[in-house]
Amino acid sequence: MTDTTMTPTADAPYGGWNRAVVREVIRPTNRLVMINLDVEHRMPHMPGQRYVVRLTAEDGYSASRSYSVASAPSDSLVEICVERVDNGEVSSHLVDVLEVGDELEVRGPIGGWFAWDGVTPALAVGGGTGVVPLVSMFRQARNVNRLDDLCLIGAARTYDELPYADEIAQGCSVIALSRENSPHGRPAGHIRAEDLAPHIDGREVFFVCGSTRFAETASSLLVDLGVPTHRIRVERFGSLA
Repeated sequence: MTDTTMTPTADAPYGGWNRAVVREVIRPTNRLVMINLDVEHRMPHMPGQRYVVRLTAEDGYSASRSYSVASAPSDSLVEICVERVDNGEVSSHLVDVLEVGDELEVRGPIGGWFAWDGVTPALAVGGGTGVVPLVSMFRQARNVNRLDDLCLIGAARTYDELPYADEIAQGCSVIALSRENSPHGRPAGHIRAEDLAPHIDGREVFFVCGSTRFAETASSLLVDLGVPTHRIRVERFGSLA
């Protein structure tokens, strides 16, 4: 993922390389895996931060990719969610091959400016697996009884393709599906201004995460609704995985 230029969140923790043992592997679809890691010397992350996963072949060749954390800071394990990218060196292994008991090299948490402090009233908008860091925010808000300070909007083609859809459907949430009506009655269609407008007042920071196309669309909608650009924090998917 790539970051825009904004001031990092104060006191966001940064971790070095560590060994992690895979404790749980959940594959809700053939393209998606949720992995729970027991990270050695783990430090608590802030919601919105990421971990780098490095795979090294027997010949010494290595490849690294970063993945957002879905778990809350208080959780004992670090949960990441990975979608397989065609020909992706790291994602293909994690989605198709990884098993409980395997060991990984990881570095984290990393990333400071996209992190939520758990206090500032926020609107978080994610497309597809872009909801993953927002789920960490939601879990943190739930754990500290601050759900009123976070509104989460998730977008995907179908409900089954939206990671953590059942969690996102709780609280101040909107699910925007482009190919089917949402369970709450929203007509099928891409995310639009009326999905966002009722949830802007009182929010001080706006998180947007997803593909480049989705991030540009959601950010433009927020700006058109009067949100100052300096309050919008955007994280876009990169081309490698």
